[in-house]
Amino acid sequence: MPPDDLPEDFFLPVDAPDGNVSALSPFLVPQTHLGSAGLFAAMAAFMAALVALGVPVNALTVACTARYRKLRSHLNYILVNLAVANLLVLLVGSTTAAYSFARTYFVLGPTACKVEGFTATLGGMVSLWSLAVVAFERFLVICKPLGSFSFRGSHALLGCAVTWVCGLAAATPPLLGWSRYIPEGLQCSCGPDWYTTNNRWHNESYVLFLFLFCFGVPLSVIVVCYGRLLLTLRKVARQQEQSASTQKAEREVTRMVVVMVLGFLTCWLPYATFALWAVTHRGRPLEPALASVPSVFSKASTVYNPIIYVLMNKQFRSCMLKMLFCGRSPLADDDDASGSSQATQVSAVSSQVSPAP
Repeated sequence: MPPDDLPEDFFLPVDAPDGNVSALSPFLVPQTHLGSAGLFAAMAAFMAALVALGVPVNALTVACTARYRKLRSHLNYILVNLAVANLLVLLVGSTTAAYSFARTYFVLGPTACKVEGFTATLGGMVSLWSLAVVAFERFLVICKPLGSFSFRGSHALLGCAVTWVCGLAAATPPLLGWSRYIPEGLQCSCGPDWYTTNNRWHNESYVLFLFLFCFGVPLSVIVVCYGRLLLTLRKVARQQEQSASTQKAEREVTRMVVVMVLGFLTCWLPYATFALWAVTHRGRPLEPALASVPSVFSKASTVYNPIIYVLMNKQFRSCMLKMLFCGRSPLADDDDASGSSQATQVSAVSSQVSPAP
């Protein structure tokens, strides 16, 4: 990229004498003027740790589902879809960011930046919508709003397809001219253009589209579905105050719902908030290091989500232990029995719920 084209193509508003430190191309020059070498090294280490932790657990999720028939339920199809989206982000987005942070600039060039930005956005959006589909599936199964309707594998596969359609709808526009993918924060990872001030790329509409369609809608689905689920289970628990199993199921589900919602907000609220702030404060100085934090948190969802949705699933945990130890895990019987007991409790609770009119 010729240096003369940089002011028109790329502008980063920070406190600098000329107002544009991005004149030092993030594709050609180390960006240590934006932060200390130690900060870049810490970011590289963090991204490498995400890859080291996230790839095995997400790959195990896919491998276990392929190997063990008992894991091939409609809910687990969606969890596998989530794992595939996480792997896409880890293997392309997180590894590229780790390498770039280690080199202190986006050494792979503008084309790789577009690929990394597109891949990370696609995987992230599929992940977001997968969490919404999981919430909707739990709502249908437990609350029975459609009466005798049975959520089947075909419905789960349709839900997975919808997540990829929504992901492509969100990630493709910057490749076609509605916004664009550029280095963000410390200039070592790429994402949609949130903050440049050149009028040619002044596309608040795309950011608002992402905020409403890819954050607001999934969050609303999650809050409404889990809110209804909690109310339903609490109602049944009050009706069966003498049933220890029902009370235990209600407490476990409540705890899981709180963890799921908090995990969602931890991963995505910083990124959504930063994007909205940047779009409504065009040209205001920002700290590049702080601008990198939301991106790091969103990529960290590739580790948070499997812990919440998979490792806390006792059947998955049992099968993973078997696969890791090349045989039967000493904890397998207890986990299977506990998993079966929990499933029985939830089924008993859901059977007490009257279908919504």
